Amino acid sequence: MELAVGLVSFLAVVALIILSGVTIVKEYERIVVFRLGRYVGTRGPGLTYVIPVIEKKERVPLRIITLDVPAQEVMTEDNVPVEVNAVVYFRVKKPEDAIIQISNYYKATSEIAQTTLRSVVGQSELDELLAEREQVNQQLQEIIDEQTDPWGIKVTAVEVKNVELPSSMQRVIARQAEAERERRAKIIAAQGEYQASEKLNQAAEVIGQTRVGIQLRFLQTLTEISSEGKTTVAFPLPVDVFSQLSNLLESINEPAEG
Repeated sequence: MELAVGLVSFLAVVALIILSGVTIVKEYERIVVFRLGRYVGTRGPGLTYVIPVIEKKERVPLRIITLDVPAQEVMTEDNVPVEVNAVVYFRVKKPEDAIIQISNYYKATSEIAQTTLRSVVGQSELDELLAEREQVNQQLQEIIDEQTDPWGIKVTAVEVKNVELPSSMQRVIARQAEAERERRAKIIAAQGEYQASEKLNQAAEVIGQTRVGIQLRFLQTLTEISSEGKTTVAFPLPVDVFSQLSNLLESINEPAEG
């Protein structure tokens, strides 16, 4: 009886050991399998079997990982101290390399991202860092991706999030921006005056071709003045009107004198 109980217990233990090797691998992950320390393959997704005791497995996620790069204090190429941080998006494209080639691919990628961020920002001027952010991001991605490629890591995107400047430099940039806005406003105003003067000159040439046109313009001006409700209106008269009136008076007075 005791022998039978012992045999049943032994078989139960053996069955549990065998069943413990059944492994379910999700769609977004893979397992790297080692048999007696030697790499024998990458498995998944779905149901797979890992021989207990003999084989060991390492799970590796394949989804994109978001890595926050801590703020780095950097001196730009034009000697401006800034503090920048970034975010790196990467994924594992070769699970076996991510396990075999590097002990901790997440930490290694973080360290590479920090050093690359300091290097690229240090070689850039402040205006380039602020105005040409896309080029800086592209340069960061290419450098980090090249260095992590032997580890089976693919860097999909790098984004510089914040660029913090000293308060004194912020005031200088604010004054510079204000001066630039004033310069543009003066240029626009000057261009408007120039265009208006051209149109006025063209209108004067058209109106001056006939005396009737001048008179119509004069009557139109009087109509506009009267619509404003003015009680006193000054009528501007050309000088030749007075000369013609003077000639008329002289012609009237001459027979009387004779």
